[in-house]
Amino acid sequence: MSDSKFLNLDNMSLQHILDEDADLIPLMTPEDEEEINKEEVPEVLPILPLRNTVLFPGVVIPITAGRDKSIQLIKDANKGNKIIGVVAQKNESVEDPTVNDIHKVGTVARILRVLKMPDGNTTVIIQGKKRFEVDTFVQEEPYIQATAKPRVEDRGEEKEPEFEAIIDSIKEMAVRIIKENPNLPSEASFAIKNIESKPFLINFVSSNMNLKVEEKQELLETTNLKERALLTLKKMDAELQRLELRSDIQSKTRSDMDQQQREYYLHQQLKIIQEELGGVSYDEELEEMRIKSKTKKWNKDIQETFDKELGRLKRMNPQAAEYSVQRNYLDLLLELPWNEYSEDKFDLKRAQKILDRDHFGLEKVKERIIEHLAVLKLKGDMKSPIICLYGPPGVGKTSLGKSIAEALGRKYVRMSLGGVRDEAEIRGHRKTYIGAMPGRIIKDIKKAGTSNPVFVLDEIDKLASSSHNGDPSSAMLEVLDPEQNTAFYDNYLEKDYDLSKILFIATANSLSTIPWALRDRMEIINVSGYTVEEKVEIAKRHLLPKQLKEHGLTSEHLQIGKKQLEKIVVAYTRESGVRGLEKQIAKMVRFGAKSIAMEEEYDTKISIETIEKVLGPSHLERDKYESNDVAGVVTGLAWTSVGGDILFIESIISKGKGLSITGNLGKVMKESATIAMEYIRANASDFGIENKWLDEYKVHIHVPEGATPKDGPSAGITMLTSLVSVFTQRKVKSKLAMTGEITLRGKVLPVGGIKEKILAAKRANIKELILSEENRKDVEEIKASYLTGLKFNYVSEMKEVIDLALTKQKVKNVKKL
Repeated sequence: MSDSKFLNLDNMSLQHILDEDADLIPLMTPEDEEEINKEEVPEVLPILPLRNTVLFPGVVIPITAGRDKSIQLIKDANKGNKIIGVVAQKNESVEDPTVNDIHKVGTVARILRVLKMPDGNTTVIIQGKKRFEVDTFVQEEPYIQATAKPRVEDRGEEKEPEFEAIIDSIKEMAVRIIKENPNLPSEASFAIKNIESKPFLINFVSSNMNLKVEEKQELLETTNLKERALLTLKKMDAELQRLELRSDIQSKTRSDMDQQQREYYLHQQLKIIQEELGGVSYDEELEEMRIKSKTKKWNKDIQETFDKELGRLKRMNPQAAEYSVQRNYLDLLLELPWNEYSEDKFDLKRAQKILDRDHFGLEKVKERIIEHLAVLKLKGDMKSPIICLYGPPGVGKTSLGKSIAEALGRKYVRMSLGGVRDEAEIRGHRKTYIGAMPGRIIKDIKKAGTSNPVFVLDEIDKLASSSHNGDPSSAMLEVLDPEQNTAFYDNYLEKDYDLSKILFIATANSLSTIPWALRDRMEIINVSGYTVEEKVEIAKRHLLPKQLKEHGLTSEHLQIGKKQLEKIVVAYTRESGVRGLEKQIAKMVRFGAKSIAMEEEYDTKISIETIEKVLGPSHLERDKYESNDVAGVVTGLAWTSVGGDILFIESIISKGKGLSITGNLGKVMKESATIAMEYIRANASDFGIENKWLDEYKVHIHVPEGATPKDGPSAGITMLTSLVSVFTQRKVKSKLAMTGEITLRGKVLPVGGIKEKILAAKRANIKELILSEENRKDVEEIKASYLTGLKFNYVSEMKEVIDLALTKQKVKNVKKL
């Protein structure tokens, strides 16, 4: 049964007076009831809608009126005959009910008292008189008025023994409900026992039961008294069962509470013992955490989460397994640098000096960082760029991140993605798992101590694709998307973290293995290989001093001149970067260290002879240009994972028919050979080749080295030149190399990796290059110093290639066809 005291018309809370301090529980006598039944229902009634209760005849309830229409109605009625019609709303959420929003059956009520409350609301005490039914509505403003007709109650079975038994059951069950419900005063049972009027008893119990509005309305609309009594008894029985079930549950859990109290007392004793021994109590640690939380710059949402989780921790037993999990979570919240940013240094000239000091070349990357710093200086705030540096190994992509961090005055964080297969490495594990941890992104930010570090994502192309542990590359999409990373969600943290101020720098050796969606989110900058001259400068400025320092030597103990460094570069390394070069220099420095340690005499100025003695004979002469004395041997240019390289296309003819291709070639490269052969067949006369030669001789094309897989279309014009040379026995122009794709129409198409191929040509002492006309723009973007000593020929047609590449002169030992 309901235990409330006031009915608020606006917040729909029924509050009947049932406790001991109430002075308004008039118990209706049969005489009172008879007098009420004789009263006439006024022809027109002002209608007062109630939101979440139903008024029954004879029952007194207080209500708080807040709606303007309700207040006006009460004022007018109180000045007049104090009689109003009270009906329930169909939908309690309707603020301004119309005639369609209220029930048609209600209760005529009399206003007993009107009280003005200190908060400005009006409290009205009303008593139900008799049921009525709305006939017609006559007005809606300023409040609803309607004509009403009495709803006559059928009391034909009131004197039957069965009805008497039902009434006795209602009284008995009401007393039991009052006893079971701790919120109801025991005095209410005396009121129930002293009610003489049977209809009023049913109304009083119905009004005070904890029922929905629809159920109470059903009771009000039931005209047959016996049926209403049975329906009331049924609903009382359901409420009694619910109360008894709640009582059973409470008695069963009481023993568990006793055990928890016992553990609490033991814990308190343990805390006192720890304090006596000089240790820090758990409560002191939690208080330190609470104090520390006040110094954090986090927002209101994070503060509320922390306070809530800290409250949970305080209620936990420190010996429970969940205690350490909860403690670790709170430690993470406290240690993360929420809204803490390091101040950027806007001295652009200083930043340029730092970048130039640490890295030779890499102009595009340096320019992009200086641009970003310039915009930050002018605007004060912007989303950091997400840069991807791709290029061969050893060109300084990873170490560039440290220099950028120093130039900007930010913290430096590096995260290696090579071989990461589990999505949880990026997003973290949910706290429900044993040993759950945050993802590496959040952990590294915690380690950095600021929310805007320079964050290097190393080897992003080695990130594993989809597996049974999720797809880590897809998890990186949120990290690297400027529109999403303002609210990065870590499964362990369970709160959004802003990554937009972080300067992400990803590194990769190849773009082909990076998913296109991930690649689309990054600003791609190609970091190509170095020329021989640049490698010599890097060795002199950076690598040699670094190795001397690591081996405990100085420049007085060992000196390597530029000529000697160039010898190491050319004869002992074949790479785009300088990692292999550093190893060779380290070997030379160890030679000096060993000589000093063993007190052996040696020349501090290293000579070429000493280099050959220490490093052994040169074993990397394969990429040297070979002579043009043999027909069918043409120099091509290739791109590999370690940078550019030269390769040789060799063709030979012999009696027979067909085309053989060897050299561990891929499908695309084999197709290029077929295209070149078919083009020559179709245009044999233009090249001075007789058709019978093509039918009588078998052609064999080979590309050394056979153990190295090769593929791609860029050797197309090289194969064409080789085939024409072998059939015509004409010499190929000296120190010439070429690259370009061919078509059956005779067109030369552009290829990629131009800068790396140009560097490979320079290393091989090539003087002249043939490229597609469409590659001209790629060459124009390359630094002028890379192009020194090279002549470029741009072609669109395959016939132009033959005119440029082959001389009129025949080779020695001409093969007669």
